[in-house]
Amino acid sequence: MEIVAALICGCFIGSVLGFVGAGGAMLSVPMLIYFFNFSAPIATTAALAIVIAAATSGLIPKFKSKDVLIREALIISSIGFTANVGSSLLAHSLSDKTIKTGFSIVLLIAANTMLMKPIAGSQKKIPPLVLIVISLVIGTMTGLFGVGGGFLAIPILVLFFKNSQAKASGTSLLIIVLNSIIAFFAHHSLWNSVNWKIPLIMAISAVIIARAASIKANTVNPRILRQSFAYLLFAIAIFTLIQSWLIS
Repeated sequence: MEIVAALICGCFIGSVLGFVGAGGAMLSVPMLIYFFNFSAPIATTAALAIVIAAATSGLIPKFKSKDVLIREALIISSIGFTANVGSSLLAHSLSDKTIKTGFSIVLLIAANTMLMKPIAGSQKKIPPLVLIVISLVIGTMTGLFGVGGGFLAIPILVLFFKNSQAKASGTSLLIIVLNSIIAFFAHHSLWNSVNWKIPLIMAISAVIIARAASIKANTVNPRILRQSFAYLLFAIAIFTLIQSWLIS
């Protein structure tokens, strides 16, 4: 049953990453905590590995369709490098309750960004200052909570700078891969504490589904995808806060 559950969870993670271009870690972390009894720091580390595999699989079709803004992705990842590594080291000393609470706040912010309405106007270049701020915030959240930052990159690219959903999703996947790799190696001290059986099974199914979902993503209404994902994040955040503060 544990293997079946891991396969199902991986399919769900892969679907979200492939269709939306974000959200893999935001699903992986609570799944590992509540379905497989991982501690928060260990779940964050394992989730990074799952997301690296699944996001890479979903990224390949995006490269083929030229829907990846490589320059922007590299800049965001590079600028956020120090924040990513520093927050990864800090995460090791945080309690489960602190990580869960911070993670829930990130989910609530992510859900709200997904529900924002597009801003009228033509496509724009991302100003350097905006890129720097976004990069540092994304790097910090990746290190602390294992969140790749796609939920910030997509609304910025689509809503404020008028890129297509396809380009935003593809660029987001590259940002997620780069940031997650950095954070994963920064979490190296926890590798031996992870039971890798479950994350490996989840990663395998996520890779397969993410590839298929990424290819079909352009056939689905992006507004419906964003709204559905936002409501799911609200539900996960509220459950996590209740579990952390009222039940535990």
